[in-house]
Amino acid sequence: MINTQEIEHYLEVLATPESHLLEKVRLDTYKEVLMPNMISGPVQGRFLSMMSKLVRPKYVLEIGTFTGYSALCLAEGITPGGVLCSIDINEELRDRVSAYLKESNFPIQFELHTGDAIQIIPTLHYSFDLVFIDADKQNYSHYYDMIIPLIQPGTLVLIDNTLWKGKVTNPLLVEKDKDTQALDALNRKIAKDERVEQVIVPIRDGITLIRKK
Repeated sequence: MINTQEIEHYLEVLATPESHLLEKVRLDTYKEVLMPNMISGPVQGRFLSMMSKLVRPKYVLEIGTFTGYSALCLAEGITPGGVLCSIDINEELRDRVSAYLKESNFPIQFELHTGDAIQIIPTLHYSFDLVFIDADKQNYSHYYDMIIPLIQPGTLVLIDNTLWKGKVTNPLLVEKDKDTQALDALNRKIAKDERVEQVIVPIRDGITLIRKK
């Protein structure tokens, strides 16, 4: 995995620029929010936007919202009248995210859900066309197991951080670190799952693209 500041800067410079709103979200996050590196950022954001625009989904599920950057990127490809359901456990960020989403003026509906995604997912009654998972790593496997039976063939699922800064390739870290162990186990489970086809793309921290057969 090529992962240097020089490469990241090169990719960012040559990618389609982020919108003024996305720039505002990113700068606000780095100024005002703890652990700002959790934000998707310009390069990954353009990737999420591109995937959404290619899929042209009506219903999108995002598990892990943080400050809303990725939600805004995913919203760019949602068809008018569509819905983005976003789940995050952090109540303190809800008003901030809500304000950004309202400012976006996308012709879609945003549903913000705050709490435990494992409890919330069964209450959602949409047939999602696109799913993005970027939340607590040790529950990724649970989210995956819940989502795959609910989606239709052809649905795209994106899972963030699946290379985990390359740690998943280090046997010692896989053995000792719980997050690394969980991500490695998930990657291997997905690889053996005959219901899907998948590839890990080494963008930023690794994004797994999954298509249900």
